[in-house]
Amino acid sequence: LSAFTEGEPAEGREPFELPRFWDALGQTFKVTSQEATKLSLAFSRPPLTSAEDCRKLSEDVQNAILAVATVYYWLPKGQGTTLRKMVRDATTEVVEGMIQLTETILSAPLESLSQEQLISTGNVWEACEQVSSLPRDNQAAVASALVACLGVVKDALEEMERALVEGRDPYRDIMEDEELGFRGNRDTYWSEADRKLLSSCMGLMKASKACLKKVLGVVKAYGKADSPEQIAQLDDLADIANEISPSVDELALSMYPPMNQLAVRLNAAKLASVLKKVLEITKTSHVCPPSEEGWVQFLTGAVDHNMNKIKNFTQGEM
Repeated sequence: LSAFTEGEPAEGREPFELPRFWDALGQTFKVTSQEATKLSLAFSRPPLTSAEDCRKLSEDVQNAILAVATVYYWLPKGQGTTLRKMVRDATTEVVEGMIQLTETILSAPLESLSQEQLISTGNVWEACEQVSSLPRDNQAAVASALVACLGVVKDALEEMERALVEGRDPYRDIMEDEELGFRGNRDTYWSEADRKLLSSCMGLMKASKACLKKVLGVVKAYGKADSPEQIAQLDDLADIANEISPSVDELALSMYPPMNQLAVRLNAAKLASVLKKVLEITKTSHVCPPSEEGWVQFLTGAVDHNMNKIKNFTQGEM
């Protein structure tokens, strides 16, 4: 399986045609789904399948999987690394699903159709059905990748907004007293200084969401996958945009109390750097006509503004 996922596409053998590729891939996925059904039914109840039938079944399954892998290798990297990774992931899921089904059948006694076998068969069907929802070119693949990133960033932002509402200092309305000592456990809430810093961090997280929404919009409106240059620009955009959601997550995690302000500053600086790169790559690519340069400039300013405030708030930590 590792050799399959790491292999190189068969480039240059004949002119590549994307519609022909999708027809062939759809057909091999369909055949694999049918072979999974045949294999599962053959081992669903006694009597035991004959040696000859077993040999034929395993041969058909092997041929179906080889056909899936062969067609995957038709897709050249020149069609887009983002597209190719999505096709590879879907193809790998089909292969792994068939391996899982085979192992389930081999380990189960032949009395009746086990729950595990039913689930494994269903998993192969689901994996094979994915082919119909795969993006058809690199523009659609990059748009799909950006939608996934945006979803993660939205979730992180909403979670942090909830935490800010719920995580107020529970002792803010009472003075220190002898019994409470130093106002309870400071590890469970933010100080006023923390909250000032948090406000600018939230500004950076909101800029991340806005950046992904805007980039997704221009990729959908102006993105093309007609030339190698356009395809490569889209891949560059997807690669750097993929760094936004983990950077947002790292920043969000460091924002929870007890807050280490230096760690927050470093994570904020990393996110700001990623956002600036995304905006720069967008601006210099074909997805950003002059009419779209205004928001690129505005968001670049927003990132700088929030990062400068974070630097000012944490000056004493350096």
